[in-house]
Amino acid sequence: MKIRQPRPAAQNDSGKTFSPEVSRAPTALIAEDEPLIAAALQRELTAAWPELHLLATVGNGQDAIERIVALQPDVAFLDISMPGSTGLDVARACTKLAAPPQIVFVTAYNQYALDAFDAAAVDYLLKPVDATRLARTIDRLCVRLSRAPTDAMPGARMQAHLQRLLCQLEQITRSTAPENRAQASDQRPPLRYLRASSGSDIRIVPVEDVLYFEAADKYVVVATRTGELLIRMSLKELVAQLDPARFWQVHRSTVVNVDKVESASVSALGKTSIKLRGHDGAIAVSKQYAHMFRQM
Repeated sequence: MKIRQPRPAAQNDSGKTFSPEVSRAPTALIAEDEPLIAAALQRELTAAWPELHLLATVGNGQDAIERIVALQPDVAFLDISMPGSTGLDVARACTKLAAPPQIVFVTAYNQYALDAFDAAAVDYLLKPVDATRLARTIDRLCVRLSRAPTDAMPGARMQAHLQRLLCQLEQITRSTAPENRAQASDQRPPLRYLRASSGSDIRIVPVEDVLYFEAADKYVVVATRTGELLIRMSLKELVAQLDPARFWQVHRSTVVNVDKVESASVSALGKTSIKLRGHDGAIAVSKQYAHMFRQM
């Protein structure tokens, strides 16, 4: 079944000419600045939606805008936090197109924000991508795409829809910005589980099993007895969701599970370090936090 009005033939990134009118397949673009996450999303889409034709994968918002204009995909998967132009900027540019794509935001926002996304009727995927959640998103997209040929004003209606969603999503992102979360975090129970990635696998990790968290570029390393995993959010965002009685910040880049602290020591140079049960090696404690371990 043909799901969109015919569009001119376009070339994908491999240089092969693709015509929606001939293949009748839905088309998509992925905008994600982290190659590993983009590759994982592409694999999940290939498995869950084999009919989908991926036209391009780009790493920043400006390239996304240019490729969307040139290739006219049916769907755009947009990372919200990209260097330069963000996913919101790309979506805003799409509202000016005659036939904007369906927008799916790819986000690192945590669970407490998801109800707000649903209330705003925004399709989203939480990083790392969950197969069940992706299937729900694909179902929504298939329904919307199948209605497009019978819509008398698909472009105008999509423009208006995107404008409304952008207004709502911008309110959500402002309210969930790190500087605005402190007060809200007091009203939420502490985080109990984490969804963390290990290669292409996703694991559900009880926070009580975590030895420590360590900031690493755009990720936070989650260290457990069995190894290290990754979550994509800032350490500051994560700390706002943790139980402060259990998780203590001991360095600008390190938060430890105090239940796992075995001992603390001070070197001849006055530097404090701690030893965690189940972890080889010492964890450095900065001077700012050293007072927490003076009685140990």
